[in-house]
Amino acid sequence: MNRLRAIVMAAVAVAAVFGVSSLAVSADLQQKLAEESTIEQVAKRGLLRVGMSTFVPWAMTDKSGNLIGFEIDVATRLAQDMGVKVEFVPTKWAGVIPALLTGKFDVIIGGMGILPQRNLKVNFSIPYDHSGVAMTAWTSIARSAGLWEKIT
Repeated sequence: MNRLRAIVMAAVAVAAVFGVSSLAVSADLQQKLAEESTIEQVAKRGLLRVGMSTFVPWAMTDKSGNLIGFEIDVATRLAQDMGVKVEFVPTKWAGVIPALLTGKFDVIIGGMGILPQRNLKVNFSIPYDHSGVAMTAWTSIARSAGLWEKIT
């Protein structure tokens, strides 16, 4: 239960801190954002628009075509906690940040690495999960220690 609460709080932080770059936004949208926050816009609209890309097992479609997965659950819970409906906006991964910057949706909920070039365009929340992806130098270490031949 505490993990779910932490996940929900992190998701709320995503919505609270996801910014929009003033360089890539139209003048009308920029003026609107200056007048009210994204959270205020979502509350007024009664709808949280979530940009996402399918990535098994985090976000995918089931046999009936319904979106399922952890990120779908996080977005749904966030909208529920905000008292609004959720709308998923499937977007190709390569276009997810540009689509956010042009106002096609309010927030991205997805497994996105925090890279300096991305961080210059959007704000990130505290991560709600870690994928455990890592690089290893085992083969180099094993070879230099003379272990490679023993394990292959």
